[in-house]
Formats: sequence, structure tokens, C-alpha cells
Amino acid sequence: MAKRAFDIFLSGIGLILSSPLWALIALGIKLEDGGPVFYRQFRVGKGNREFVSYKFRSMVADSDQKWGAVPATEKDPRITRIGRLMRSTAMDELPQLWNILRGDMSFVGPRPEWSELVKEFRKQIPRFDLRHTVRPGLTGIAQIYGDSELPRRQKLRYDLLYIKRQSLGIDLRLVAFSFLVTFSGGWEVRAGKVPSWLGKRSVRRLKARLARRPLPQPVLSPAEDQ
Repeated sequence: MAKRAFDIFLSGIGLILSSPLWALIALGIKLEDGGPVFYRQFRVGKGNREFVSYKFRSMVADSDQKWGAVPATEKDPRITRIGRLMRSTAMDELPQLWNILRGDMSFVGPRPEWSELVKEFRKQIPRFDLRHTVRPGLTGIAQIYGDSELPRRQKLRYDLLYIKRQSLGIDLRLVAFSFLVTFSGGWEVRAGKVPSWLGKRSVRRLKARLARRPLPQPVLSPAEDQ
């Protein structure tokens, strides 16, 4: 109950305070290539329920149709100039405040995955759907402490650790770290985002907890298992 109240309060305030930025971002996207301002995609949320996720478009128009459901990489050529600026400060995620207010998402939790990718992850990773026992989040342990290039199985360990230890205190800490990363323009840094002077001790504790948690093993096909 406290978590949901926190989400409603913070997303409502965020939508009001960020409203002037929405017009500027929309103008910048239109001036660059004239394409759509928003990017919509089906993602999987709590209880395996699909919902439409909203973002400001940071890639060239129709990138999914041209390249398929491929996660962004460092120096990805699909990302536009204004898109690179938005992604470094997470401004492209502002429309997801509406998803949080609606109840599709929370501020903190496992990041929602594309519906098409979830179908593949379910085949490859046992217990993958355990991450769908909570609302997906705008930020989370994997986004703050993990490397952006971590394999999905390793990111799942962060997700399951959060689900096991979630609390309002942890949420407040992760949201505070996320604001620091946003203001420093560090979201496109591929390594963990917590500054060593600020979170060195907590990083060591987290790694120790993960070391005690078994890594979900990939599911092999009969041919691969031979």
C-alpha cells in the first residue's frame, strides 16, 4: 500500500513538473526528422499482463520494423541526435510516468521487457516469470548496480534479489541514485551507475549477496544437451 501511494504521489508530481519539458522534447524530435513523437510498445507486467509502454522516440522512425526487437547498444546507429541526449538523461522515459500513475508500472522494480523478447527468455531461462510477480519498474537494482551489457540471466539475479528484499527504504535509495544519474547524464554509461565514493560499500554487499544466489541456468534443447 505504501509503495503504491509513493508511486501515485511521485508520478503525479513528476508529470506536473516535467510538463514544460514535454513540449520542448516533442519540438526537438519533430525538427530532427519529422517522425512520430512517441514510441509505443507492448511490454509484460505484473501477472504476465501485457500493457502499452510509452516513451519519447529516441531512435529513427520504424526501427522495430527495419531491425526487429533488438536492444540498444553503445553507439547504436539507430539512435537520433536528440535521442542520444534524451537517453543519457532518461528524458525519453518521462511518458512512463503515466504508466506508473495508471498502475502498469512502479518507480522501482524489474524493467519491463518487450513481449516478443519475453517469449524467447521463457524458453531459455528457468523461473524467468518470477520477475513478473511484482510491477515492473522505471529503475531497479540491475539498472543502478549492473552493467548494461550483462546477459539477461545475470540481470534476472538482480531482479529476484529486489523482489526478495524490496522495501520502501530500498525504493527511496534507488530513486535517489537514479536522480543523481539523470542529473549527471550518465544513463548511457554501460557500467554500473553508482559512483564509487557514494556506493562502494553497498556495491560490495550486493555482490556478496548475489554470489550466494545461484545463477539461473539456460534451458538447452535436446540437440544442445547432447
